Parts: sequence; C-alpha cells; structure tokens
Amino acid sequence: MSEAISPSVGRGVLHLFCRPTASIRPDAVVNAVHATVAAGGQVVCVNILGHKADVGFMAMHEDLRELRHLQTALQRAGLDVVDSYVSLTEFSEYTQGMPEAMLNARLYPDIPPKNHHMPAWCFYPMSKRRGADANWFTLPFEDRSALMHEHGASGRKFAGRVVQYVTGSTGLDDYEWGVTLFAVHPDDLKQVVYTMRFDQASAVYGEFGPFYTGYVVSPEDLAHSLAR
Repeated sequence: MSEAISPSVGRGVLHLFCRPTASIRPDAVVNAVHATVAAGGQVVCVNILGHKADVGFMAMHEDLRELRHLQTALQRAGLDVVDSYVSLTEFSEYTQGMPEAMLNARLYPDIPPKNHHMPAWCFYPMSKRRGADANWFTLPFEDRSALMHEHGASGRKFAGRVVQYVTGSTGLDDYEWGVTLFAVHPDDLKQVVYTMRFDQASAVYGEFGPFYTGYVVSPEDLAHSLAR
C-alpha cells in the first residue's frame, strides 16, 4: 500500500457532478459508494435538478487516494463527470476562542447532518473580491473578523432549518471555498442565501460560482433513478 495522501488536519472533500452514459451500470454505482464508506469515508448521493448534471456526490475522506478511487469507480460504472470541486475541511482564522469541540466538528464533520432530516441540498463555490474598490485581503483583520461575525449571525437564524459546510479550496480549485447546504425544505436554501447576501461580507466582497441544487437520496434510490 502506498502512503496516504492526507491533510495534516481535517479531511479531503470531493464534489462530483455526473451524467450517465450509455454504458451506465447502476449496481456498480452503488458498489462504488459502499466501497468508499467501507474504507472509512462518507458519501452523500444527490439527484441534481436542471441541465448542469443528473447526479452528484459529496465525499469526505482523510486519504485523498480514497476519493480518487471513488471517482474512478464511478467513471467505470458508466458515469461521466461533467464538473467537480476539490476542497478540505477547515476552521477559519475568525473562529478564535471557539471551543475545541466546535472546531473539531468543522474538521471532522458528519454528512449528512446527524439528527436532522434535511433532504434539500445545494452546493456553490465562492471567493472574496480583490477589486480596486473592494479588496477583502487588504482589510485589517479586525474589520474582516467583525464582518464575518455579522455574516455568521445571519446564518444562525436558520438553525434547525439549514446546516452549512464551508470547506477550503485556496490553491486546490478555482475558488477559495466550497459551500454545501443541507436544508429541511428547498425554500430554506433560497431564504438563507438571500438573507446572507445582504451582509457586507457578501454584498461587497463575495463572488459566487455556479449553483448545483438537488435532493439527497440513498445510493440505491440513486441507482433506481439512473436505471429509468
């Protein structure tokens, strides 16, 4: 066995967005997901709405090789990866003073959220603006911290309705963060994103990539949809 390719803390995160090919083998898709879970990973399967993809997978593992094995197995099962996103779990510099248990929950989270039924799902990447008139990275830390605390307070209004996972991708993918939302209802997704966009950290400094929206299903239900 080759040495694990792992972050020093936290887990690797891989989002895959796929379409079935003519050679799709739904049972092999299920087996690929179960093999990753058996190897110590976590995988969420999503039926995607809209034209961008048909199915999606959010996977976490401390060894990036296992994420690559999942990608390869899904491709061999007849899925064409039409988009993807690579990131790592993290806690930000704005979490100073947060209890260790809460920090560890960000580094080693459970997906889907435990003790919640949240089938509505979306993912989008984002970065902070570096424009001439608004450059996040030239603001003093104290100003950035205050803006992020305001932003976090807006999100906490949706406790029990939405769970957010923010994973870091600076140097790993095209944007700086990936944001994954699980929600009770689809309109909860809409409302939380709309509400938080009025915060200055988002309204002035946020830049967003494409959104993928769908609903969480079991691997077997995903296979059933692929077999239709």
